[in-house]
Amino acid sequence: MRAKLKQVVDGKVYDTETAELVASDEYWDGHNFERRGTNTHLYKTKKGAYFLGHSTQWQGDRDSIEVLSVEEAKERYEHLPEHEMEYEEAFGVKPEEA
Repeated sequence: MRAKLKQVVDGKVYDTETAELVASDEYWDGHNFERRGTNTHLYKTKKGAYFLGHSTQWQGDRDSIEVLSVEEAKERYEHLPEHEMEYEEAFGVKPEEA
């Protein structure tokens, strides 16, 4: 389940409410959306910055934002199973042929 997160990092605001969802590990399994009590969502801001929103259901843990470089965002995109955007839309380039 996506958490509403907003945080200032290095003088820049990262907000899950205004950024676009790129990919996540959230999916419905017939019972719930949470995997192991946590979910990770990859976002892209209007200015093209990337960040992860980590949400948790575990007592004592906190939801958090993790700012990523473009290369880190590409790597995380490849490992998150649910894609809201195609690679080219998310990163402005086509993936290379293998």
